[in-house]
Amino acid sequence: MDTRITFNRNGRPDVLQVQQFDRAKPGVGEVWLEQEAIGVNYLDVTQRNGAVPIPLPSGIGLEGAGRVVAIGPEVDEVAVGDRVAYALGPTGAYASGRLYPAERLIKLPDQISFEEAAAIFFKGLTAQYLIKSTYRVEPGTVVLLYGVAGAVGRILAPWARRWGATVIGVVSRPESLDAAKAAGCDAVLVWGRDDLPAGIRAATGGRKADVVYDAIGRKTFDVSLDCLAPRGTMVSFGASSGGPDPVAVETLNKKGSIYLTRPGLGAHITAVPEYRERARDVLEAVASGIIKPHIWKAYALRDAARAHEDLEAGVSRGAIVLTPRSG
Repeated sequence: MDTRITFNRNGRPDVLQVQQFDRAKPGVGEVWLEQEAIGVNYLDVTQRNGAVPIPLPSGIGLEGAGRVVAIGPEVDEVAVGDRVAYALGPTGAYASGRLYPAERLIKLPDQISFEEAAAIFFKGLTAQYLIKSTYRVEPGTVVLLYGVAGAVGRILAPWARRWGATVIGVVSRPESLDAAKAAGCDAVLVWGRDDLPAGIRAATGGRKADVVYDAIGRKTFDVSLDCLAPRGTMVSFGASSGGPDPVAVETLNKKGSIYLTRPGLGAHITAVPEYRERARDVLEAVASGIIKPHIWKAYALRDAARAHEDLEAGVSRGAIVLTPRSG
């Protein structure tokens, strides 16, 4: 039998349950995927705790990598034996095997392992749309990036640098300074210790940020607005400290005619052609060494609750993956 993680009610990590189930036959346009690695993302946490509501009971997880072992009718995109990865689509990635729409599977190059794919695919797609669609980074752009020592930050920072940006990173504790510098930041500021607007000006010869990528939310939102240059763009794409409070439209004018957006991955990869194009860009960036998978820790699938605990506690320094076949 196969194993999956489910939950019947919202709450702390201990609501996650290990469940045995029988393998299903793929339907039209589906495959049965034997999973080797599963990516853990903060969106999983918010769905589990109820901050992002989903119908219950439910599986959990939106990213995985593995091998196609069976295909249903009308499947042309992949064949049995293909190594593949995916992001979004039906919830339920925390499983040793699952049904999945064939059109949303992306074939993996041989040089990328399953664990590396699960560590970088969802997060790489997030970084890709942030720097190439939400705000197109180019030579001379000044970027302020929170969580630069984390999984998304370690992808976004070097990628933005590759496009010619000056990247100012923000970390939550001094112990993360070395990791942030290793990610390619031109300067690193510590939240709660450094004056962020002043620190940006000091690092750039008097300029403020053209774009702020803020994954923290309520705690950092107001300071982030103060870090922007006139007509800068505030990108609030996460909410690890809770969703930001409502903003009066006039505030955007008073702060220098700034732009405010709250983007999400779903709007950028729901259309299959766009999804494949962005995925190709991510895999090419990995192959060329622009971005690299940083796996902080791998947990057995049955230990998904412990993985969530560590992610919420902020102790992780890179991606967390689940391995269905370990232990």
